[in-house]
Amino acid sequence: MEHVKAVLAREKPRGVILQFGGQTPLKLAHKIGPVLGTKPDTIDLCEDRQRFGIFLEELSIPQPEGAIAFDIEGAIQAAKGIGFPLLVRPSYVLGGRAMAICYGMEDLESVVSDAIETSEARSLLLDCYLDGAREYDVDALCDSHEVRIGAIIEHVEEAGVHSGDSTGVIPPVYLSLQERRLIEDYTERIALALGVVGLLNIQYA
Repeated sequence: MEHVKAVLAREKPRGVILQFGGQTPLKLAHKIGPVLGTKPDTIDLCEDRQRFGIFLEELSIPQPEGAIAFDIEGAIQAAKGIGFPLLVRPSYVLGGRAMAICYGMEDLESVVSDAIETSEARSLLLDCYLDGAREYDVDALCDSHEVRIGAIIEHVEEAGVHSGDSTGVIPPVYLSLQERRLIEDYTERIALALGVVGLLNIQYA
């Protein structure tokens, strides 16, 4: 934070853009400003599992079954309810750091402590892993009124490999017309409901 403040003090910009640089600018969203583009509360909504879950429910957009845990005991209870395989990741980390796929209790116990340490909120997201699913990475632009999709990228690996580590192809190979229209519809509704001003990236399984 002190490095960013030093740059702002020297350059005296009209505002700051948080949409480049991965997780670091997202973490600084509430500490610097004025913010140009998508507002810090919108970023928080996307990082907060409970808020984002409610947001998707209101839009009638499906999501995998999931839970939040704060320790190994809570993670074990959640795993028993959801079942394996599980996608386990720290909360408040949109960038995918410390994400793991767990196929049993032994896997889960080995990753929980590291993931909780990585999480800003000291909490863990556990989601039903959609085994064998195809993953699509969507890059779009929105000005809070209109949405333009730049690309739908198909991951070569099955869903669950972090997009920064995956291989993708354009145009998509296996995406049906019906699936493409669904992705376009969901992307437009999410972007407009969030009030995004600038870049938007969403992964679909």
